[in-house]
Amino acid sequence: MTVYALAQISIHDRGRYDAYVARFMEVFVKYGGRLLAVDEQPEVIEGEWPYDKVILMSFQDREAFEAWAYSPEYQEISKDRVAATTGVVILAKGL
Repeated sequence: MTVYALAQISIHDRGRYDAYVARFMEVFVKYGGRLLAVDEQPEVIEGEWPYDKVILMSFQDREAFEAWAYSPEYQEISKDRVAATTGVVILAKGL
């Protein structure tokens, strides 16, 4: 079953975050991820939203997501993301 990962982040170290972004796609695509939406200025329709950026990704299933998220390649580059941002990532099952 398809799963969707939704990341909502605030960036406090642009240089380090950009280093992460520069290496992200190569690892992401290797594990079958699909980038569905990325926006640093999403329009808040209702309520308050304390973040700077939203990223919506899909994977074939939870196992594919976990293979990517916990891979040595992603763990290495994610050090820059963790150091440069605050936020949340949620995983939702597709219908």
